[in-house]
Amino acid sequence: MKTISTDPYAALRYPEFVNLITTNSLITAALLIQEVVIGYELYKITHDPLSLGFIGLAEAIPYISLALFGGHYADRKDKRTIMQISQSVILVCSLGLIALMNPENRNHLSQTSLLLTVYGILAVIGFAKGFYSPAVSSMKAFLTPREVYSNAATWSGTFWQVGAIAGPGVAGFLYAYLGLINTLWVVVVILAITQGMLLLISKKPIPQAGEEETVSLWQSIKEGIQFVYQQKILLYSISLDLAAVLFGGVIAILPVFAEDILKVGAEGLGILRAAPSVGAVLTIFMTAYFPPARHAWRNMLISVAGFGVATLVFAVSTHFWLSVVMLFFTGAFDAISVVIRQTILQVVPPDHMRGRVISVNSVFVSSSNEIGAFESGVLAKVMGTVPSVLLGGSLTMVIVIWVWIKSKELFKVELM
Repeated sequence: MKTISTDPYAALRYPEFVNLITTNSLITAALLIQEVVIGYELYKITHDPLSLGFIGLAEAIPYISLALFGGHYADRKDKRTIMQISQSVILVCSLGLIALMNPENRNHLSQTSLLLTVYGILAVIGFAKGFYSPAVSSMKAFLTPREVYSNAATWSGTFWQVGAIAGPGVAGFLYAYLGLINTLWVVVVILAITQGMLLLISKKPIPQAGEEETVSLWQSIKEGIQFVYQQKILLYSISLDLAAVLFGGVIAILPVFAEDILKVGAEGLGILRAAPSVGAVLTIFMTAYFPPARHAWRNMLISVAGFGVATLVFAVSTHFWLSVVMLFFTGAFDAISVVIRQTILQVVPPDHMRGRVISVNSVFVSSSNEIGAFESGVLAKVMGTVPSVLLGGSLTMVIVIWVWIKSKELFKVELM
């Protein structure tokens, strides 16, 4: 498949696309601020890395349960409406966290009751994200022409990473200087702004594939799963990202590194959390000029292997700035694989099936962030923090080698 446009800013010439990825960037920043400060507060209360793992699990279970349904409805209902409803639920939950974490209210709760209520609210956010993510991802393909899908994936990733930098980057400082409750109010304000921004995107027609597509909900979901399984480049790209995020991710237990290993406090945690995204956004910006979709499969394997190596070095580092640099490289390598995978997700599926295919990807990759967070918390508690990260990085490398052996025919595939 060939890309006609060589303009590195081609996708940014479509205002609704820019509005959508800006909205998504702001939501990403807001939810990451919320995640960082809630996680840090819970760790200060419990001093238990497992409490951080349960944050991920609380969001992952409902997300996994609903993402495939979300993909089905993203293909058959108005995507903007789905996003608006989902964001409204997230906004209400964020207000609920403010009420819960207010000292006047939480002092009346036992530690167990407080934790369970926080996890319950995060679970509702996970439900909402199960509908939001497939809708926003599949909407992108309707806002730009096909010949700039690769460029659109680059800029979508860039804007997302800007949010991923801004969120954790400022979270520690907001927590340190504004306190927990005022920081959570910042999140609510950002979410309210994004609600208004979605109104600037017009409703899009719902693609129809013909009478044969009027099938049941379960058959519709099954078709999405079968399509991914039959398209090996989709199947193996999802497998690689799943391995890297599930086993090699260290984000969830960074509060442990910040507090107990590197001893850098909330401000240091903000820098550690932002480092992967700084690496990612700089790398993604470069992919606008040097698209990794050329020789895609080779670049995918190299990037995931680099992610694993950087994770292993981070695990044994006891110096703050070396740790920051290694996290920077995890983000840089991950960004390359994200751009390639997002291009595959836009180019390979037909319009009437893209939402379902993206939802399958979300179940196995996006939710693996949360499952990976739980895995990190459990292993850190059982094995110790550093050994758990070493194990995760090693497993990532093993899976890269296995996929390379199984997918040699994909080296011939060109996405551009």
